[in-house]
Amino acid sequence: MNNLPVDARLVFSRYTQIGLLRLLTNSSVMGEQTLTLGEAWDLYDRWLEDPRVDFYPEPRGVDVSFRQATKPFAAQPATKAVGDCWLLAYSNGIDATLVTFDRALCKYSRKQGRPAVIPS
Repeated sequence: MNNLPVDARLVFSRYTQIGLLRLLTNSSVMGEQTLTLGEAWDLYDRWLEDPRVDFYPEPRGVDVSFRQATKPFAAQPATKAVGDCWLLAYSNGIDATLVTFDRALCKYSRKQGRPAVIPS
């Protein structure tokens, strides 16, 4: 968290909150540093104490943007695309830059005219 620029904001949605809790409590991801669910919630709550971190509820009208983002995948199985499209629609709904380690999602976001970055 200390690496965030002073003017940057880290915004959680319900989807990213669930993902964080799931990863922090997964021994395949965390190894010996695996947290219990209670510990993961405590860590999340500590992050929310930082004024640059917030939880934003689902924006009004996000369903329209979500459906639009999924249209290119309508003719195919889209298990991964569904979550990616949700994140794109959500970031669009709160007018935020999407930050992702997923190069394909970053490219798709930019193709849709939305700002996206891959952290270094």
